[in-house]
Amino acid sequence: MSDDNTTVTTTATASMKAIGQDTLGAPEVLHEIDVPRPKPGIGQIVVAVHAAGLNPTDYKHRAFGLFLGEPPFVLGWDVSGVVESVGLGVSLFEPGDEVLGMLPYPYGAGSHAEYVAGPARAFVPKPAGLSHVEAGALPLVGLTAWQALVDVAQLAPGQRVLIHAAAGGVGHVAVQIAKARGAYVIGTASAAKHEFVRGLGADEVIDYRTADFAAETGDLDVVLDTLGGADRLRSLDVLKPGGILVSLLPVDFDEVTARAAELGVRATAMLVEHDQAGMRAVTDLVTSGKLAVHVADTYPLTEAAKAHAEGDTGRVTGKLVLTVR
Repeated sequence: MSDDNTTVTTTATASMKAIGQDTLGAPEVLHEIDVPRPKPGIGQIVVAVHAAGLNPTDYKHRAFGLFLGEPPFVLGWDVSGVVESVGLGVSLFEPGDEVLGMLPYPYGAGSHAEYVAGPARAFVPKPAGLSHVEAGALPLVGLTAWQALVDVAQLAPGQRVLIHAAAGGVGHVAVQIAKARGAYVIGTASAAKHEFVRGLGADEVIDYRTADFAAETGDLDVVLDTLGGADRLRSLDVLKPGGILVSLLPVDFDEVTARAAELGVRATAMLVEHDQAGMRAVTDLVTSGKLAVHVADTYPLTEAAKAHAEGDTGRVTGKLVLTVR
């Protein structure tokens, strides 16, 4: 009995390193902190984090709070690692399993740490051929692209799709998912990234800096909006009747909805959700060789501020990843 109590007490009081912030602002607000190591709740697993991806939503939450409000908090939704412990009722995983997943967005943040707890069904087994760095880069962008194109737009073979920012985190994965679905894919990207986007399988690439995508495309079935702003509204004009625009920025959307109704097209906005079935579908594409996540750079956890500074430039091709182990 005393040995068991000692074990529980030790686990409960053990600390870990994480990257936290006490105020909103520039990357410099991030710093290393010591926090209690999590324990698994009912239906949860604790994962020893090996790698955790960075996404634009991390940079926006750091600077503006968004859904999380005021700090203190630990950011991070992407995670790849090894199951450390499991909670009551978990039957899918056991300690030692390699997993990847996305913590429930937005309130499940916290993967930029040595350990993280999350629902067991937010995770899937890590494919053996995928490194932890690659796996840590995949979940949020993979689920976002899958849910937007497959669940919402119901993209079908032969359909024409325009993907804005096709070299970015979500964009470069979306191009590959769309091609795997048999679609004709048009992407927008700066000229320097055209070769990269074509290498992903895009049929056409438009330089958004020198060309007007609305003048060069049309009769499209689907537009994936990753940018918002004026381009979102103008993207409605290139859809065929009944076509759909899926926006990843569900703010200031009333004007878009009204304009879509005038044109006889559809428009919807979404936020990514943790989704085990979607995550399995994405990793199946990886295993079959139809999808690869591009890692632009890696940073140790202690250099999270430097990684955020690079992300803030808005010029990252693919993903940035924090390495923890």
